[in-house]
Amino acid sequence: MVIERLCIAGVGLIGGSLALALRAAGAVGEVVGTGRRSEPLERALALGVLDRYELEPARAAEGADVVLLGVPLGAMRPVLAALRPGLGEGTVITDVGSAKGCVVADAEAVFGALPARFVPAHPIAGTEKSGVEAAFPTLFRGRRVILTPDRHTDGEALATVRGLWSAAGAEVVEMGVTAHDRMLAGTSHLPHLLAFGLVDMLARSPDHDEIFQYAAGGFRDFTRIASSDPVMWRDVCLGNREALLAALAAYREDLERLTAMVAAADGDALEAVFRNAKRTRDRHLHIFEK
Repeated sequence: MVIERLCIAGVGLIGGSLALALRAAGAVGEVVGTGRRSEPLERALALGVLDRYELEPARAAEGADVVLLGVPLGAMRPVLAALRPGLGEGTVITDVGSAKGCVVADAEAVFGALPARFVPAHPIAGTEKSGVEAAFPTLFRGRRVILTPDRHTDGEALATVRGLWSAAGAEVVEMGVTAHDRMLAGTSHLPHLLAFGLVDMLARSPDHDEIFQYAAGGFRDFTRIASSDPVMWRDVCLGNREALLAALAAYREDLERLTAMVAAADGDALEAVFRNAKRTRDRHLHIFEK
């Protein structure tokens, strides 16, 4: 499969890495970028991610076989509206958003209904770094990409998006929007919220300099994701807030349970929790190490 012209709106880590992966696979012809400012697009051009760019989204989308939305979730609706005049009848639209319900709602607001050739997608890949400078062609190799089509999704468009991610080396799966947002709230969105929150809490301590000076490897590993893009994660938390609130409520209950164990000096109960957590994580370690 070769995409003759790919338009990327929001050329950052994910969009840039996909462009590089498709180039390496010989699966794309021309890559056109668009964004709010010329500076990052110039960098993408210099890095070989783009062939050209347009600051006007509709012009960038003209003649594109596939339009990829790589913008933060909070910008999805206005960017879709700006792209719409340039979209062709056969243009396939997809995205890389970490929440899917809000993306579908934005598409419905712009088009009146989710277009048949819009295939929502979420690559379960990334790093704590952001921007096109952080892009690399093997980011998606062996990683999962979740597609969330509905019953009206065009089969050819679905095959195109599936083929696009397969060409980048990803394992492509499908699930419903609600199931996606519920699962990712627990495994991705909640951990990011907790990491950001913990670092912020310690940063507000009067002796924060000393605290961070003596932070060990566990703190580094747990809080690595707090170096992620704050704007992107603000939008993820708001875009998936219902599922995230449910995950937070469950976590709050469990935190109260752990608090009670510590207060009661109940070592057996704490050890049981730790053993179950270790056993579970060790069983799934091959997934984390991909």
